[in-house]
Amino acid sequence: MQSYLDFEKPVADLEGKIAELKSLAQTDQAVSIDEEVNRLSARADEALVDIYKKLTPWQRTQVARHPQRPHFSDYIKRLVTEWQPLAGDRKFAEDAAIIAGVGRINGVPVAVMGNEKGSTTETRLKHNFGMARPEGYRKAVRIMDMADRFNLPVISFVDTAGAYPGIGAEERGQAEAIARSTEKSLELGVPNLSIIIGEGGSGGAIALATANRVLMLENAVYTVISPEGGASILWRDAAKAQDAANNMRITAQDLLGFGVIDAIIPEPAGGAHRHAEEVMGSTRDAIAKFLKDFEGKGRLELREQRREKFLAIGTHLS
Repeated sequence: MQSYLDFEKPVADLEGKIAELKSLAQTDQAVSIDEEVNRLSARADEALVDIYKKLTPWQRTQVARHPQRPHFSDYIKRLVTEWQPLAGDRKFAEDAAIIAGVGRINGVPVAVMGNEKGSTTETRLKHNFGMARPEGYRKAVRIMDMADRFNLPVISFVDTAGAYPGIGAEERGQAEAIARSTEKSLELGVPNLSIIIGEGGSGGAIALATANRVLMLENAVYTVISPEGGASILWRDAAKAQDAANNMRITAQDLLGFGVIDAIIPEPAGGAHRHAEEVMGSTRDAIAKFLKDFEGKGRLELREQRREKFLAIGTHLS
């Protein structure tokens, strides 16, 4: 069943009428509804296109958080073959907030990792809503070490509101774990690609997104702090999250202009949650292009390209 966001109410109303007509037709076979359903469907499609052409940053944040938006586990199922998950940081525990392993994308052997938020109450609790603890980032470092050793490109999928802020995580070295993961990303001698598929929040995202190339889905967001957190700091009022989102430049369109990301993966009107297959196809194509562009590059060249990319961010802003 489709879940609608507040600003999608015109579409919800039209699709509700279509559902009523179809229900009526099932109880009375003599009723012809095809013409009216087609008319309402066309109006709903037009309304959806019109709404998604004018999304505000706060509305894009809501789309990025949509509960039916494809999660990392969905990308694994549809893009990765011969998938072999790898667990644990070999120091403390397994952290289900970050899933990692090896497999093939378009036939190319790769190491893959990403944040998993979960899609039901049970899986959200299991994966801690995608908010990793130190052992999650140490697992990421372990996988990157392995990829470097076996010359496997690293593909990461980012979808997290941020690293887990609990006391236990801080006691076990959360800040250092994030820094070590960022450091390992920078020093890799193999190509690495990061794709922001939903939320890219704070250092929890940077730990997986320090890559040769960073891409974002069109309705994803990438930010140093959540709009709610920013509003709490700036105005001491989390209710002003909408104002914060509209002023923080967190959208893919803004970040492409700033040079923070390298390209945008388009989403059809209605978002990835309505068009999962099409978005998966576009993501597969983007990964294939990356692998082709970076094929054969030497270890030193990859490190230097990555270094120059991040040093250049913010240097040409007016």
